[in-house]
Amino acid sequence: MRIVLIGVSHWHTPFFLDPCLEMADVTIVGVSDPDLSRTEAAASKAKCPVFADYREMCAKLQPDFAFALARHCDMAELARFLIDSRIPFAMEKPCAIGAAEANDIAQRAIAANHFAAVPYVFRYCPIIDTVREIADREAIQYLMFKFVGGMVDRYYNQRVEWVIDRAQSGGGPLLNLGVHFLDLCRVLLNDADLTVTAAMMSNRAAKLNIEDHAVVLMQGGGASCMVETGYLYPAPNSVFDMHYSIRTEGHYFAARENGLLEIVDNKRQRTTREMKLTNVFFYPQFVRDTIARLRDGRKPIADLSDNAKAVELVEAAYALSPLSAS
Repeated sequence: MRIVLIGVSHWHTPFFLDPCLEMADVTIVGVSDPDLSRTEAAASKAKCPVFADYREMCAKLQPDFAFALARHCDMAELARFLIDSRIPFAMEKPCAIGAAEANDIAQRAIAANHFAAVPYVFRYCPIIDTVREIADREAIQYLMFKFVGGMVDRYYNQRVEWVIDRAQSGGGPLLNLGVHFLDLCRVLLNDADLTVTAAMMSNRAAKLNIEDHAVVLMQGGGASCMVETGYLYPAPNSVFDMHYSIRTEGHYFAARENGLLEIVDNKRQRTTREMKLTNVFFYPQFVRDTIARLRDGRKPIADLSDNAKAVELVEAAYALSPLSAS
């Protein structure tokens, strides 16, 4: 399979590039970025040509698949191009700068019967199967996900300052990180319709025009949900202050950053399981599984419609707790 990578200045590029380079039946045939100086590392690894314009690259190389990354404000246009060009793709969330764009490209993909995957990689997290195994047929009553990432200086260091500017990114950690857990709530509640009931946004730490901390409360599917995220933790990339809690009728599940899931039943019997719990571990699986699904004619694990539902929840939270641009 001949694959291109679009927008390789994005900090998630290695999450897609490196797994592809390990696959014998995949070849990276081109990479692109508006800033050609940012293509050198990826092109050197893949030993492929570079392009400043993804349109030119796709017209010349006619790839079988694209991993698409871009500024959030450019993503919908990129998605429309790939759909119109009949190039199957996987696009980093949130795929748009807001719900209107997210829904537009989702509807276009449906109308064209187009393969468009979105890496909601926590869908591969073992916590899902563990809850379904141990608490089979037990209703979920409460869900809580806290996932606080590093401070905003990491985005300056990675030369992707656009992600902390609302005009280019559409929002802060809720849109960039929190969508994973809004989606995960939907998955665990069997695609239940969720309603945002309260939200709190703050930019006290970085004092930018995006939130650096967000808390969202939701109801739906017979459960109460809370998602907290932020750019607050003085930690390296891919290290998070995290805690997940799931309460079912008969069990309590608590996951922490040490990679342990604690399981306690209503009789106070406690067990633990080791498992991967943060997103970085699941990208290689996403890459392999997405390519296999395309080859087999199956749907992606998550698509543009799933993404649109998560972005709608983000937008509802922003509307309840608007953040001043000053």
